[in-house]
Amino acid sequence: MDVFIDPDITYLWNGHEPVLRALFIAIAGYVTLLVLLRLSGQRTLAQMSAMDLVITVTIGSAFGRVITAREVALVEVIAAFGALVLLQMLVAQIWGRTRRLRRAVAVWPTLVFYEGEPIPEAMARHHLLEDDLYTAARQQGMGSLESVQAVLFEANGGLTVLSKSQYGDGSAVDSLR
Repeated sequence: MDVFIDPDITYLWNGHEPVLRALFIAIAGYVTLLVLLRLSGQRTLAQMSAMDLVITVTIGSAFGRVITAREVALVEVIAAFGALVLLQMLVAQIWGRTRRLRRAVAVWPTLVFYEGEPIPEAMARHHLLEDDLYTAARQQGMGSLESVQAVLFEANGGLTVLSKSQYGDGSAVDSLR
């Protein structure tokens, strides 16, 4: 008894038409996304904030779905991508003008090390270990934390290490203390 032989092979091959359609939609969708993202400006392509991540995942999900969806027309794909990119541009415009929205949604840098001491609450909130501070210091060419004045956990997830000589008057860090 051959349980692996199935006379219906449509799950392997369903003809040329679906393959050609998927190729056409993939290429057209890709070109459309490139054009729309280029027109939307650098904000969409810069380091991602939470808003940017949401739009990126949404566009990626929509793009992945429409490549193989037979019931979705190319015009609908372009309209959906256009709407998502326009929404991103609109939110970015509002974001730039509305301080209240930025405060409610934005992720701000956090001081996680200051004047020779880790700040345990801030490190715990961002799931950082003391080893992360040492790694960041080494990446900046420092052999120890003795010469470090401050370490900031940036909104993009990176650590910025400021040596005592780089700290200056501390005005870039004061609002975070």
